Amino acid sequence: MLRKIFCTSALVVTVLVLGCTVWAQSMEVGRVNPATHTLTITLKGKIGPILSGSDPLGLDGQSGTVKIVASESLSPITHTATSATYKLPAGAITVTAGTNKFSTKSPSKMIINLTSAADTLTLVVAGQVGGFSVMVTDATFLKTGSWTTAVLKHPGAFVPSPQKLTAAKTATGSGCKIKYTVLGNTSVLGFSGTARNSATVDPVLPEVDWEQ
Repeated sequence: MLRKIFCTSALVVTVLVLGCTVWAQSMEVGRVNPATHTLTITLKGKIGPILSGSDPLGLDGQSGTVKIVASESLSPITHTATSATYKLPAGAITVTAGTNKFSTKSPSKMIINLTSAADTLTLVVAGQVGGFSVMVTDATFLKTGSWTTAVLKHPGAFVPSPQKLTAAKTATGSGCKIKYTVLGNTSVLGFSGTARNSATVDPVLPEVDWEQ
């Protein structure tokens, strides 16, 4: 009797193992390539105070969010021993400032600079607000050592995340700030809040074979 139970159990285990193997093979298209990641950076907080200009869009005191989505496989278009400039495709950056929201319709620039005082992330984007063309430059100051030098070859996540962002006190000084130009008017405002990021693995898409 015990021998019969043992044989029956072994048969069940064998069937389960084979079934799992077949299921894993059928899920082959769901496997991922660990070398390919998508990086998402989100800057969220409050805009202000006004550091220079007249602020024609009325952004002072408004909430603001900047979201960047970039492939970690990108290579810089220019770089030095401490900085790298990346070209992001249209739509990679979305900006919300108060009631104004736009996503990029043309390529943008993302500049990472590693210094002894701070690691900085600078974005240069163009968009449309209320039918008017707007040029925005966003400067974010992170803790020194947030990135390793590997970020000068490919975009990558900063550590720690999230980080507190402190608004600049002057238009040309250190600290987080947003500069925008609309209808020939340029304004600079501080920005305080948080910066966070994450990296997700991209799935490997299957080849399409219509003859199967």
